[in-house]
Amino acid sequence: MDIMVNSSYRMKITVNNSFEMNITMNSSFKMNITQDETSTRPKSAPSSSSPREGREETEEILDSILPPREWEEEGKLWRQSVSSTPATRLDVMNLQEQLDLKLQQRQARETGICQTRRELYAQCFDELIRQSTINCTERGLLLLRVRDELRMTLHAYQVSLG
Repeated sequence: MDIMVNSSYRMKITVNNSFEMNITMNSSFKMNITQDETSTRPKSAPSSSSPREGREETEEILDSILPPREWEEEGKLWRQSVSSTPATRLDVMNLQEQLDLKLQQRQARETGICQTRRELYAQCFDELIRQSTINCTERGLLLLRVRDELRMTLHAYQVSLG
């Protein structure tokens, strides 16, 4: 899989020369993920030959989608990456409960324009993208594309309305 991003934050992804996707990103990056060209596998099969390689590939993709946070504290450099552990059904149910709780705690409006509600739903959607990417890279990247298109459309409306 090759992932390239240019300065206009466009990403073109090609998987096995048969699947192409263009994605708009909020930050730039360059990443090449390679695999044995002679291997033939069904589209639903993992792209790597070992579970460890598959996990490393997933972590690289997750880091490109949701970049690690880095900061310095007490002279030490810290780095926090998103988890590459697959979510369980219970994790998804907890995510929904946390979303409802945060909406209530931060007194987000139920209708109309509400920045707080938009931010909380955006965080929840990012988590769903993370979970989907771990289980199926192509699905996660498609959700990323949908998320970015929605953001660009919303931004265009905001700019046009002044």
